Amino acid sequence: MHIEEWFPLVDEEGNVIGKATRIECHSGSKLLHPVIHLHIFNSAGDLLLQKRSMKKDIQPGKWDTAVGGHVDMGESPEEALRREVLEELGITDFEAKQIGRYIFESEIEKELVHTYETKHEGPFTPDPDEIEECRFWPTDEIDDNLGKEVFTPNFEEEYTRLYKDRDKKKKDS
Repeated sequence: MHIEEWFPLVDEEGNVIGKATRIECHSGSKLLHPVIHLHIFNSAGDLLLQKRSMKKDIQPGKWDTAVGGHVDMGESPEEALRREVLEELGITDFEAKQIGRYIFESEIEKELVHTYETKHEGPFTPDPDEIEECRFWPTDEIDDNLGKEVFTPNFEEEYTRLYKDRDKKKKDS
């Protein structure tokens, strides 16, 4: 038996204004629903990425943010973050700080993305139903692969917004 997943619908400020099923949210309806992303850096400054399972309905086989997932009905973004990190990577010992919130829109969905960042060395135990593999990427290796269809469009947009601008500011100062 398949259990229907329900997501909260939110306004641009993140206030819950309704609910819809996963299928409704991913059908091109552009119903705004919240998700979380966690960027995990190691002490060398490398960024952990996950290779999405080929079973995924969106962007299978592409490299993506270390942790990403939907906020469930009745759950805060922080609760979703803790749940998703445990489900996807098997870790509970981390402190994350929120570094941004923005709206991402593709052909099939529209998400309010709550983005967090943390430092962690591992070990990680990736969920094989969600993740084919995960590994730390040096940022210059990420930069070299941008625009080559290695990463999800969402990851590329978020990485560019968060880190390319920060790197440019460091160089300019």
